[in-house]
Amino acid sequence: MFHWRRMIVVVTLAEGGRDGRLSCGYSSFRGKRATMEDFYDIKTSKVDGQIVCLFGIFDGHGGSRAAEFLKGNLFQNLMKHPEFSTNTKLAISETYQQTDMDFLDSEKDTFRDDGSTASTAVLVGNHLYVANVGDSRTIISKSGKAIALSEDHKPNRTDERRRIESAGGVVMWAGTWRVGGVLAMSRAFGNRMLKQFVVAEPEIQDQEIDEELELLVLASDGLWDVVPNEDAISLAQAEEEPEAAARKLTETAFTRGSADNITCIVVKFHHKKAEPEGSQQG
Repeated sequence: MFHWRRMIVVVTLAEGGRDGRLSCGYSSFRGKRATMEDFYDIKTSKVDGQIVCLFGIFDGHGGSRAAEFLKGNLFQNLMKHPEFSTNTKLAISETYQQTDMDFLDSEKDTFRDDGSTASTAVLVGNHLYVANVGDSRTIISKSGKAIALSEDHKPNRTDERRRIESAGGVVMWAGTWRVGGVLAMSRAFGNRMLKQFVVAEPEIQDQEIDEELELLVLASDGLWDVVPNEDAISLAQAEEEPEAAARKLTETAFTRGSADNITCIVVKFHHKKAEPEGSQQG
């Protein structure tokens, strides 16, 4: 049923001499769906001498192959990008779009037309970069306040509708707003038949890590369909450990009636001032 786990990573935050520790937990649940099409990825690595932490949620539709491809390739491709350390936003944008092309190429001889969202958070030094394609979502808590760092790519979003119609596409109501009456999101990986309109270009926001940043929550829309941002933060804050917080969010979404796969990652930031060695009792 539920799968959840935790890891602890020691990272140095900012130049102010503060040591920061972050801990991470995740939970993934098939829910009421017959199949599981959500995937997640959590990686830590060293790139150009800096510790890098990468977190990703990939919610497949029309099958699981696109989401599984992203889990296996997106972060590997990103860390190999020649400008990953010097121009992280450019690296993320180019890697997202190149990985989309790679997936479409890998599927060109099939009759499948899988697609997937991607909502990712990449911590490089004291900067957090959040990139989003589709309707998975990433939020943070700063001084107890929930702040969305991604905006869902829905076809009826004014700017998205304009972009789709300018490219010759249509947005129509079919139970919900859909591109071509088919897809209920306006950006995605895969979806070859709608690729002219449904792009994999991410929207990217960045935040400097400071002591006000307490929590990071990434999740598929199986959570966000029934749990508002503010609820997600208050539920996660109430749990001491991030894996307990991730499990609580997943269970809450299920009990509130989510009909989708539900996957979330919770990252807790632990800020403390460095203490002199001699201040500890011996």
